[in-house]
Amino acid sequence: MNQLESLKKHSIIVVDSGDIEQISKFSPSDATTNPSLILHSILSKKYEFIFENSLKYARLKGGTHKKKIMNAGDRIAVMFGKEILKYIPGYISTEINSKFSFNIEECVQKAEKLINMYGEMGVKKSRILIKLAATWEGVQAAKILKKKAILCNLTLVFSFAQAQICAESGVFLISPFVGRISDWYMKNFDSKNISKEEDKGVLALKKIFYYYKKYNYKTIIMGASFRNIQQIFSIAGCDKITISPILLNILKNTVGDVPLRLNKFDIEKNFKIPKFLKEDEFRWLHNQDMMAVEKLSEGIRQFNKDQNSLDKLISQNL
Repeated sequence: MNQLESLKKHSIIVVDSGDIEQISKFSPSDATTNPSLILHSILSKKYEFIFENSLKYARLKGGTHKKKIMNAGDRIAVMFGKEILKYIPGYISTEINSKFSFNIEECVQKAEKLINMYGEMGVKKSRILIKLAATWEGVQAAKILKKKAILCNLTLVFSFAQAQICAESGVFLISPFVGRISDWYMKNFDSKNISKEEDKGVLALKKIFYYYKKYNYKTIIMGASFRNIQQIFSIAGCDKITISPILLNILKNTVGDVPLRLNKFDIEKNFKIPKFLKEDEFRWLHNQDMMAVEKLSEGIRQFNKDQNSLDKLISQNL
């Protein structure tokens, strides 16, 4: 048995990629995309048919040049999702433009537009997770969308406060970014004094996992953003784990057993009783975590930068 097969005994495996060929290799349950991954796939020229189809769609829809760029960008995201769904039995996560991360109404409208575009292609909304940044506004948008039977993946989770309001709000799934948390601590503290057992990203996910399980929150935890295989091994047993093709290849080509590391029945008992966080309380707690503030802001900026790069490419070809 290879390590990927062994890991699948403990956690649902999700592929984090915009490369449809790569996704089909690993037989995952779900897949996730984001503007950065989609931009990379478009630039590779492997999926020219998606790009050309989306330009044609935008021209037919008409409107201003700005409107055509937006429609083409949305079409690209949805077409990638539709193609990926041919190779997985579960969900595809499709991310909205991160520039809407602080606007509830814009998040809801964009999510509904993407769901409608999927519907036009014959894809049921029950197969789609809308990815929203885990800002206060993103979580409120997810609550509204859930009432419309649209499920969300709250991404860029770095602080415990983010995880707490997501659970309290009953969002479907969260994505704590293990690797990016670790990156920040390795950069800002002496890495020689941080042992593998003290990986800050792993510890952050473990805290969320046991807190959710202790208080029976139904929100799914999907570990994301890994820098090495050891981080993945350390959270075996997490509800879901989304992994890049590079690390999946290593797991698939390595024989060995991956032991269970997170057990929902092995609950820590030192958590305080949950207290519902009001907006000001959430913002205060989140802003006490310098790492989370920096990484959330950085993630939103980077996704927006890559979306702008894709928009520029669309503009040049319309």
